Amino acid sequence: MFPPVRHVGLKFPGETADTTNVGLHVLVVDDDELSRTLVARVLESHGLRVETVRSGIEALAALDRRRPDVIVLDIMMPGMSGAEVLDRVKSSPRFTAIPVIMLTARTDDADLLASYQSGADYFVSKPLVPSQLLYGIGLVTGREIAGAAAPARPALRPARPRS
Repeated sequence: MFPPVRHVGLKFPGETADTTNVGLHVLVVDDDELSRTLVARVLESHGLRVETVRSGIEALAALDRRRPDVIVLDIMMPGMSGAEVLDRVKSSPRFTAIPVIMLTARTDDADLLASYQSGADYFVSKPLVPSQLLYGIGLVTGREIAGAAAPARPALRPARPRS
């Protein structure tokens, strides 16, 4: 059985979304400098404010300093993994409502299911497809990000539950 799906910021037909990127703050967590830089450049080029950190420990410290609107979190990192960071974020009353987009080179069903059960809101696979990342950020924040389009390949995300 799949866990309940959290639709943070999801807009349905007939609802309008905030189309302003200005002020949207994204925390990017990835141990790989090239990946971190690429994600930051993509987001900044679309008007988002970005803070980057290279480890789970740095991510938790960054959360204590400033609350982001969304977290882009690599799953596979040395030391504290992205899965552990996700668990800590979602188990904290202060941070549980922050949407988390998992960035991963892995597409193993067990890993994806475990992350969704821990509260991940969206997945973006590596190699990075910028439009998919922008689409995911727009989806989980309820904002239309300029330049974002529905990804050409399906995102790794559960379907909307039926009523």
